[in-house]
Amino acid sequence: QVQLVESGGGLVQAGGSLRLSCAASGRTFSSYAMGWFRQAPGKEREFVAATRWSGGSTYYADSVKGRFTISRDNAKNTKYLQMNSLKPEDTAVYYCAAGRILGRSYPLYDYWGQGTQVTVSS
Repeated sequence: QVQLVESGGGLVQAGGSLRLSCAASGRTFSSYAMGWFRQAPGKEREFVAATRWSGGSTYYADSVKGRFTISRDNAKNTKYLQMNSLKPEDTAVYYCAAGRILGRSYPLYDYWGQGTQVTVSS
């Protein structure tokens, strides 16, 4: 059984920063893809960023490119999403996910965390 637990959300003013964490436990899936998605009220879940759990190429949505960065701590089996220059339109519940196929479409991912709320005030 794979478990993903997000943390690090909160309330921040526009222009501020937050770092989200995604801690994984359970089976070893270093070859798996790991993605970040977000969902705002009344909107569909959208892609934010994705990479392999073991590292390598990282892909970002155009809306966050240059502001958000994925990093990792192998010793803690944790991935991070550093979010800088936050905007009110970044407000959403953020989810981390893991799956066998690396892509931008959320149905590709098999395992999901519980989500963490990010609210950016103007």
